Amino acid sequence: MINTLKTIKNYGWNESLETKWQDQSSNEKLQACVIGRVLLEHKHMYRVVTDEGEWLASLSGSFKHQANERRDYPAVGDWVAVEKMPGEEKGIIRNILPRTSIFSRKVAGGTTVEQIVAVNVDIVFLVMSLNMDFNLRRLERYLVAAWDSGANPVIVLTKKDVCDDPHSYVDQAETVAFGVPIHVVSSVTGEGIDELQDLLKDGKTAALLGSSGVGKSSLTNALCGENVMAVQDIREDDDKGRHTTTHRELFRMPGGGLLIDTPGMREFQMWDNSESLDTGFKDVEQFARTCRFSDCQHNGQPGCGVQEALNNGSLTHERYASYEKLKRELAYMERKADAAAQKAERGKWKQITKDMRKRPTKKR
Repeated sequence: MINTLKTIKNYGWNESLETKWQDQSSNEKLQACVIGRVLLEHKHMYRVVTDEGEWLASLSGSFKHQANERRDYPAVGDWVAVEKMPGEEKGIIRNILPRTSIFSRKVAGGTTVEQIVAVNVDIVFLVMSLNMDFNLRRLERYLVAAWDSGANPVIVLTKKDVCDDPHSYVDQAETVAFGVPIHVVSSVTGEGIDELQDLLKDGKTAALLGSSGVGKSSLTNALCGENVMAVQDIREDDDKGRHTTTHRELFRMPGGGLLIDTPGMREFQMWDNSESLDTGFKDVEQFARTCRFSDCQHNGQPGCGVQEALNNGSLTHERYASYEKLKRELAYMERKADAAAQKAERGKWKQITKDMRKRPTKKR
């Protein structure tokens, strides 16, 4: 007997997604497939929930052949076309439905590779704790990436039960949030949890993003109403957290919402270059629009609105330095991406030429 909770409607399936699937399902290769949502990603394997049950699924050979980069592969939260293997509770993933949002970053270290953090989420919970972990510069990065993902950011400040003055942290967050909702919560006392659950009614999906030790796993347990994730205490000497979550996983909440918990991120480097930088730094862009010259570089030109704001205190030097750093980082990533695309294109034509040379010539 199939568990009625293990159906795709209980995991966010709706009419809009059904329309997208109908457009794809006419493909002959997909006619034997059913729709599933990726709950957990293993190494080269995926746990997928479908209307026929929960399966362990792998990628088809043609899927792997056509995939060129990380975002071509499934991720937790993806809707996939999966074909059941005869006589087994296993499946083969043959396609991914178009995504509504994608939150990514550059992998930690010097390698220029994209890491998919969460896909198909309606809300991104940007989690920071009310202790020494609180960092405005990091929050600025999270906000820019969240706007770029296509999801709506919500700031969640945790551990209210151990903070004497949470309002001071809220005031600081508001200086960079610009209308983004801010919720102060405690997973211990339950304060603020109901408000977050209310945001995820009607099958909406959220992802929890933040550093290790900010309480994401405890928050996941509080939102889900049970201990679905292991938790560890933070180090008392520096308020730094230990890595508790080691993988991404999608959970269903009692009220019908969906939640993706993610591993803690010590380092967050931007990946995509977009207009989201302007959205995340509306104050800087507003001052820049008052510059006398449209091509003002804000470094000594006459009539510079940004320099005037810096001089009169309307814009802090730390905020502007963060903006400039992110702008340089995004420009660097764009140059690297262009170089990688050119290299891939050269490699493709090189392989085509090599294959053509291997073909036998026809005798006349």
